[in-house]
Formats: sequence, C-alpha cells, structure tokens
Amino acid sequence: MTDSPIEPSPLPEIGTLTVMEIVTALRRGWADFLAAPAYGLFFSAFYVFVGGFLILIDAGTFVWTLVLSLGFPLVAPFAAVGLYEVSRRIEAGEPLVWGEIIGVVFAEKDRQMPWMGVIILMVFLFWSFFAHMLFALFMGLSTLTNISTSYEALLTANGMTMIALQILIGGAVAFLVFAGTVVSLPLLLDKEIDFVTAMLVSFRTVGANLRVMLIWAAMIAGALFLGMLPLFLGLFFVLPILGHATWHIYRRALYHPV
Repeated sequence: MTDSPIEPSPLPEIGTLTVMEIVTALRRGWADFLAAPAYGLFFSAFYVFVGGFLILIDAGTFVWTLVLSLGFPLVAPFAAVGLYEVSRRIEAGEPLVWGEIIGVVFAEKDRQMPWMGVIILMVFLFWSFFAHMLFALFMGLSTLTNISTSYEALLTANGMTMIALQILIGGAVAFLVFAGTVVSLPLLLDKEIDFVTAMLVSFRTVGANLRVMLIWAAMIAGALFLGMLPLFLGLFFVLPILGHATWHIYRRALYHPV
C-alpha cells in the first residue's frame, strides 16, 4: 500500500499591507522573541558565527573560506525556518518543544526548501563573480595594494566609482533576493506548494505592496547593519526579531489574520 500524494495548497490571495502593519509585525516579532528567547538565540547563532568567521578568517585558510561561503546560502534558509516555526506555534497556541521544532527544520530537506537554498547560492555566486569582475575592471591596473590595511587606492576616482557601482548593483541584487524570499520561505514551511510558485507569489506580493516592502527591506538592511557593529553580537537579537516579524508580515500579507 502506497501513501496517497499530498494535495497542493490553494494559492493565497495577496492582500494590501500598510506601514502600520510593519510596526505591528515588529511588535509581534519582539513578543515572540521574549516568549522563546532560547530558540531565537539558537537559530541566530548560525548566522552570527558563520558570518563572523567569514569576515575574520585569514587568507591562509582559503579552502575553509570557500566551503563556508558556498555552504552558507544553502543552509541559511533552514535556520530561518526554525524562527518561522516558533512564531507559527506561538500564533497557533501550540507547545514549543525542542525536538519537534528541530524535527520540522530537518524535515524541510525532503520538501522544497533545498531548492530555495540552491537559488540563493546561484545569486550569491553571480554576485561574487560580478563583484570580483568590477574590482578587476577598475582596480586591476593599479599598483598592488593591500586594501585591508591601506585604503588610498579606494579613494581614487576608479576606487570611488567601483564602490558606487557595487553599492548600486549589490543593492539591486539584494532586493531581488528579498523580493523572492520574503514571502516564499515562510509560505513553503506553512503550505504544500512548489518553490517556483512560492517565489512568484513572493514577487507578486512585493509588487502589490512595493512602497511598504521597500520600507521593510530598508529597515532590515539598517537593523542588520547596526546589529553587526558591536562584533556581530547585536545580531543575536536583531536576527530573531526580524525572523519572527517576517512570519507575521507573511501572515498579514497573504492570510490576513485578525
């Protein structure tokens, strides 16, 4: 006897978000973090330790840098799923049990989440290649300088142009990733839906609420920047609050809970 195939979930109706709903989502994200701080610290630790290690690691450990850089985008969505699952359980009044929550995260390997990791990895590799190409294009003819200890080369006309282009293009790529994942990641956890459809729903949701989503993306970028300033330690609080809040943004955008 074989298991019957799982019926796909119906597509949600995209709602209209307001700026005040972002405020509400942040308040609920903060409340979720206070209700279950251990989970928030646990799942955010992945981002903090790996991200910090990638910054602090020296050039002599190139292999480890490469392994972590390629593995980070693949595994990162699973850490986010843990935060979404905690918020989902709090919202539904379900108990928070470590084994069950870790089990949900682990079970995502057999669903659609790995494909999201692959998509993020492809964008990551594109941006890494493009950033190196920009550096070679603008700085390749300059005298070799260790820019980690001497910033004079970056203050030249070529250096400033390169930085401006990297910020501009990098921001566009980052917003593309944001638009494709802000709704799709929690949607894939919550419903039976394929990753392509989930990403299309996410893009449509951002397009239908562009002004509000631009504000939300800017707030995420600003909060992450501030969280990284004190040796990345602020991310232990910023990341879980943003993760929990993203769940509530998703719920209010697609399923409009009271």
